[in-house]
Amino acid sequence: MAEKKRQSRLIAQNKKARHDYFVEDTYEAGIQLFGTEVKSLRAGAVNLKDSFCRIEEGELFAYGIHISPYEHGNIFNRDPLRVKKLLMHRREINRLFGMVSQKGYTLVPLSLYFSGSRVKVELALCTGKKLYDKRDSEAKRAAARDIERAVKGDRGE
Repeated sequence: MAEKKRQSRLIAQNKKARHDYFVEDTYEAGIQLFGTEVKSLRAGAVNLKDSFCRIEEGELFAYGIHISPYEHGNIFNRDPLRVKKLLMHRREINRLFGMVSQKGYTLVPLSLYFSGSRVKVELALCTGKKLYDKRDSEAKRAAARDIERAVKGDRGE
């Protein structure tokens, strides 16, 4: 019996999260959605820019994930900014709760993607960057870009 290969297709990324936070660890979680929301995701109508996660009463919830209403939907369309429940094992949620209750840690969605027919969220356990950390990261990126440009220029001559 041949096992089905799981296809993974990226829907959206939260690029601002890597700019604003140091990513300590990443986790995968399912997300509880309705039919029209999944159709909007297939069209790529989602924004993760200002999203974050909280653990409330032993359950994990995502705030600020904006899934645009499905254009061919009707009364079944949901509020674009409604709170979405994330699905993880109780043991994992308890471990995350222990980490988040420590000073400075937060949970941020990094990306949404399809794993087979299911929608998954990549969560990151993060600590916030200070302004000087952001400047340092930008300076390193600029230096790497300049080096790459110089190397390409040398090859072409």
